[in-house]
Amino acid sequence: MRLSYPLGGPRHPRSRRLVAALAATALAAGALAGCSTEDGPERAVDAFLAGWGKGDLQAVGFVDPAGRKLPAADVTREIRELSGELAATPPALRRTEDPKVDANIATAGVRVDWTLPGGTRWGYDRQVRLTRGGDDQWQVIWEPRVVHEQLTPGDRLAVRRVAAPRAGVLDGAGQPIVAPRAVVRVGLQPSEVTDVKAVTRQLDAAFRAIRPAITPPVDLADLSKRLAEAAPDAFVEVVTLRDEAYRQIRSRVYDLPGTKFRAEKLDLAPTREFARALLGSVDQAQADDLAAHPDRYRKGDLVGHGGLQGRYDERLRGAPGLTVISERPGPDGTVVPTGTELFRQEPTPGQAVRTTLDVATQNAADAALRAEKRRSALVAVRISDGAVLAAANGPGAAGENLAFTAQVPPGSTFKMVSALGLLDRGAITLDGPVACPKTFTVDGRSFKNSDNFALGSVPFRTDFAKSCNTAFAALAPKLGADGLAQAGRALGLEAEWDLGVDAFTGKVSANGTPAEQAAASFGQGTTVVSPLAMAAATAAVARGRWEQPKLVGDPAPAKAAPAGPELKPESVQPLRTMMREVVTAGTATALKDVPGGPVHGKTGTAEYDDNPAHTHSWFVGWQGDVAFAVFVEQGGSSAASAVPVSERFLRALAAS
Repeated sequence: MRLSYPLGGPRHPRSRRLVAALAATALAAGALAGCSTEDGPERAVDAFLAGWGKGDLQAVGFVDPAGRKLPAADVTREIRELSGELAATPPALRRTEDPKVDANIATAGVRVDWTLPGGTRWGYDRQVRLTRGGDDQWQVIWEPRVVHEQLTPGDRLAVRRVAAPRAGVLDGAGQPIVAPRAVVRVGLQPSEVTDVKAVTRQLDAAFRAIRPAITPPVDLADLSKRLAEAAPDAFVEVVTLRDEAYRQIRSRVYDLPGTKFRAEKLDLAPTREFARALLGSVDQAQADDLAAHPDRYRKGDLVGHGGLQGRYDERLRGAPGLTVISERPGPDGTVVPTGTELFRQEPTPGQAVRTTLDVATQNAADAALRAEKRRSALVAVRISDGAVLAAANGPGAAGENLAFTAQVPPGSTFKMVSALGLLDRGAITLDGPVACPKTFTVDGRSFKNSDNFALGSVPFRTDFAKSCNTAFAALAPKLGADGLAQAGRALGLEAEWDLGVDAFTGKVSANGTPAEQAAASFGQGTTVVSPLAMAAATAAVARGRWEQPKLVGDPAPAKAAPAGPELKPESVQPLRTMMREVVTAGTATALKDVPGGPVHGKTGTAEYDDNPAHTHSWFVGWQGDVAFAVFVEQGGSSAASAVPVSERFLRALAAS
């Protein structure tokens, strides 16, 4: 600053001191201007970070480590290439400290925060170096290490998903239901197949001989085309068989020209049909899975479909992990990993789902339905605690869980409910006489017995054991408008259950016309139930109180229904007596000699449309601590289908 004085110089010492102070102030101001951050390294660093995030670095000057100037466009391009698979989602960037200046070199700390797929955060600290050029402008010293310390020219970031170990569904003993089991992959080598038509015919015959039958059958329609399109020495897979199935046909297929076999292990249930509809399946992600949940699934992921596997898929599959690696083009231009891992988030393993299923009981249930060609179901419940021991559906590995979700009339098995209601009201006694005519008419609607039998006036226990419809139709008014529904609710029907999987708890006819009440008294009319609901009701009779069936123990259902009140001993004891006589002297005498102790039960034949010849077949009962219900769709009389299924079940259970 230039200072001037009047002619003759300063006239007072105080004036000289003031001038000196003003001069000092001016010099200080000039010094501050020389250290201003307007052109300092902070400005350059902040401009670099802002430009990196926006993909525009024109406001920043760059040099390489040797001091040669670099065009901003080249740096922008290289950052984009280094970012690789993360280029579309640039990181959040911020300066973490003021630059430290040493002569013409400055160093600033910055924070780099990437958001990876699924919301995973990957953050780290870097150092940005700058140099002051001859024009006093600060320039960023650019090198790939600025993006990450382990990156070199030509590298690019790539994200790899790490699948989590899928947890299993456990049985009541806490053991995995699905476990590694021996299988054999049956295939053909095209160059060794001498007669495609002949070998196809022989394989088809062998596969159809496997018992239990493979459902659906192995499809060999395109085998000839697949062989023609494959390499001569390829392994063209035909089917994967469980070891026990393969051993059935080994002698028939092993020496066929071109056949090849590979022994492996796969995660499988004890048998192909083991609680299949209840458990669901685990398959590779399908197109609709990927379309519905693009943020959750990737091609090749294992996904639960249906049943417990579908319901608890998120719990069972866990959470995938992520790794960030570096890749670079190889000599042939193909991008290959460098072997450097920059970041890893470990996957979270899935959590098991524990059920109450019992392997021996489930195997017995599946075996009982194996020969049944119609849609069918068998549910077994432990009486002492309500645990569901088995839920089988047929034929074969059926996909629909009829055992839990069917909504069908119960037929004469519902006489168990009607009898309880009548006994509760004191309307009948065990030995009180009740007429069983051939037909009985209510409001112009005629009711009859199976095969048009008549018993005359007999003790009520005989009406029950022989399953007399007309006797129950005549007794229906004694139940009142909603007495049947009240008796059903005492046995858990219509309640809100929480098993951890879908289940239908029944709908009982109430407040109907006299004809409807008569039909409902023996399981016709508008009453509909599921096999599970009837198994639980049967267990309640055996136990003396209804308890909600239990299936999933961990995670425990949040809203399990409370236990019902104690059933009246003076009602339930006569009912048990009558259900025993169904087996000893009634409609289920085929079960009289099964091993394992006395069997109690009730047969049922249920019309499901206006044609009396169209009927479902039922049996409900218990032996020891196991209550069960058997349902055969369009099975005709219970003696023809449901009772034989029950016998096979009890004999298999006794032999296990």
